[in-house]
Amino acid sequence: MANKKVKVYTYKRVSTSMQVDGYSLDAQNDRMEKYAEFNDMVIAGSYSDEGKSGKNIAGRTDFQRMLNDIAAKKDNVKYVLVFKLSRFGRNAADVLNSLQFMQDYGVNLICIEDGIDSSKESGKLMISVLSAVAEIERENILVQTMEGRRQKAREGKWNGGFAPYGYKLVDGELQIAEDEAEAIRIIFDKFTHTNMGYTGVVKYLAQQGISKKARQNGHLTRFSVSTVKAILDNPVYCGKIAYGRRKTEKIEGTRNEFHIVKQNEFSVYDGKHDAIISEEEFELAKKKRAATAKRLEKKHDLEHEHQLSGIVKCPVCGAGLVGNVNRKKRKDGAYYKEYYFYACKHRLEVDGHRCDYHHQWNEAMIDEAVAHVISRLVQNPDFEEKMKEKINMSIDTREADQSLEAAEKQLRQAIGVKDKLIAQLDNLDITDRAYDRKYNDLQERLENAYVKITELEDVVAQYQEEIESIRREKISADNVYNYLILFHDAYDQLTDIWKKKFFQSFIQEIQLYPEQQENGQVLKSMKFKFPVFYNGQTIEEIRWDKENTVETVVLLSKGEIDSKKVRVEFSLEDMDMSGFQKGATYEQIKAYVLEHTGVKVSSLYISQVKRKCGLDVGQNYNLSKKENAKVPKCPPEKEKAIMEALKHFQMI
Repeated sequence: MANKKVKVYTYKRVSTSMQVDGYSLDAQNDRMEKYAEFNDMVIAGSYSDEGKSGKNIAGRTDFQRMLNDIAAKKDNVKYVLVFKLSRFGRNAADVLNSLQFMQDYGVNLICIEDGIDSSKESGKLMISVLSAVAEIERENILVQTMEGRRQKAREGKWNGGFAPYGYKLVDGELQIAEDEAEAIRIIFDKFTHTNMGYTGVVKYLAQQGISKKARQNGHLTRFSVSTVKAILDNPVYCGKIAYGRRKTEKIEGTRNEFHIVKQNEFSVYDGKHDAIISEEEFELAKKKRAATAKRLEKKHDLEHEHQLSGIVKCPVCGAGLVGNVNRKKRKDGAYYKEYYFYACKHRLEVDGHRCDYHHQWNEAMIDEAVAHVISRLVQNPDFEEKMKEKINMSIDTREADQSLEAAEKQLRQAIGVKDKLIAQLDNLDITDRAYDRKYNDLQERLENAYVKITELEDVVAQYQEEIESIRREKISADNVYNYLILFHDAYDQLTDIWKKKFFQSFIQEIQLYPEQQENGQVLKSMKFKFPVFYNGQTIEEIRWDKENTVETVVLLSKGEIDSKKVRVEFSLEDMDMSGFQKGATYEQIKAYVLEHTGVKVSSLYISQVKRKCGLDVGQNYNLSKKENAKVPKCPPEKEKAIMEALKHFQMI
């Protein structure tokens, strides 16, 4: 090199402006200039990345520009000078790949402080070893950080970050926030001691006016399904500290990208904080969550579904009636025809005693009664127009969007702080007398940064779920309204499973009389999940028990209205409940005809035959809403089959 001056590039990098003097850009530049002068080298170009991490080359614009200039043979350089290998990079793969790229164009690397020249035999080996050591050091820093958090958990201490809802942080310790804790107790109580699911608990909280205190600069104050699930899943509420519920894992197919993955197995330790609910209560919720997640495989009558299971309520305890089947064998081993019914499982107590309501309701009768009510509901001439108006209504997620945007901004800032702290740890000078103090200080700050990131990721996920929940609810309502418009014509063509899906998505609950009334009435009230249009009003509930309540908005044309209340008086004839009066129901007649003749018949054909026989079918039952509409006539073979069914049920 003494005989002919060699052209070189210099490359400098610092992670932040807070570098110790030995690593500053000026210090690095001074050392490289002196080295080049001493070795009779000419600096043909100088490249510098300030405030950039060495964990990978992504984002180091000047480093990439240098590689491009080498590939273009812009200055025909022979070496790249760096102060230390750590300035060139800390990711072993990136260091070796970049070096190989340079050597492909005849350019080698000299690390002045480390005494490495990649053009020599031992140079590349030393680079491989040192770059691997640098990467291992980075990983050890993270491991030590996580181990410090685990030790805190073992000691029952809170690991930092936001306090979970129901608690507040006082001098770094969790203390119960009574203005929030009562909601936690209600959530566990309703989920474990009633038949409510997640959605039921959310609706109960809303009905009782129990709102969520806005935190972390958020705006949403209503509990969501995701929030309730997270609360029921968190052992902190029974006085425990969990560690490892989430794990940072590398995204497959990437080199330096990671994501948070929820773990099924994690450690739980006794906490130093007070519990909001008992450990027994938490275990009950855990068991119910596991039980509701199981799916039982059907083995008999695969096409049959208990359409209203859980929706129809016990008249005594209020629990959802469950669909059951009575399946008995004949002496020859064959089965009698199955009898399906709804019954109470007696899971709840009334006045200190387990529910003793033992009535078994014929499924076909209840299903037909409910379908008949909805059929009458949708025959209103204005129904289709009003439902289409609801479908076209836009959804408003502005409040949730604002909360999400604020949380995402906080998360980006927290990740930026974390990256800078890692960069500062990367660049600590081990020969510095204050190394240990600086290292411990940065380590503690990095630990808190990871905790804050985890908490903010939870907040972002919660707001995303809130927005998705609002959209899902709108889509669900639109689907229901679309189906309601077509209900009158489509219902008889649906399978049991689709009928069940419709009922489950549209009806919130159905109350029954304890016994069938003298006029055949069994339904006491029906509450819908979405508002529907009826008799000039938007309603969410229909009642037949003659209670004078504001919720009773059936047939308002017969009521008297003043400024304070609505009083409604009507007879059962107004709703035309003949579809499920004494005698066989339409569903029973259909089932009988199908079983004995293999022929499917519609409610329309049954009503035509019943009229011929002088049987009551109800006013305008199954008539089209269109004027001069053509009504198909029941074919002779189906009429004969229906007649046989009516004789079988002793209706004629």
